[in-house]
Amino acid sequence: MGEFAREGGCRCGQVRFRISAPPLITMACHCTGCQKMTASAFSLSVLTPSAGFTVMEGEPVLGGLHGATRHFFCPHCKSWMFTRPDGAEHLVNVRTTLLDDPSGLEPYMETMTAEKLPWATTPAVASFEGFPPAEVYGPLMKAFAAGRA
Repeated sequence: MGEFAREGGCRCGQVRFRISAPPLITMACHCTGCQKMTASAFSLSVLTPSAGFTVMEGEPVLGGLHGATRHFFCPHCKSWMFTRPDGAEHLVNVRTTLLDDPSGLEPYMETMTAEKLPWATTPAVASFEGFPPAEVYGPLMKAFAAGRA
């Protein structure tokens, strides 16, 4: 799969981060929570191992619902930057559009299509009305990696 390195940051630039591991999968989420937090039709994200994610500058703060799944924001401009999913602390879900170069990271899968806006479309290969069960992620990530090889 080769080496992968991308940097990104919030809108104001006070928080900067780096992804140094190849993405496990790319996603679009159509849930109403993501719609509200992005003020858009869906959120885009790159799922990466926590070991391959580093905040280089600044101190992100918790935002969103402040629940078990933790959403991190820039304390100054309030950009939603990344999420640490509940029960999967070894993973980070980074907002694709905050990368300096988001090219080649279109969503491979989309979730929560039951809540999507009727006109919203993505190029996703796999689509789920809700959040897929945990056992689906392994085969999806394997297929995603094979397509990037």
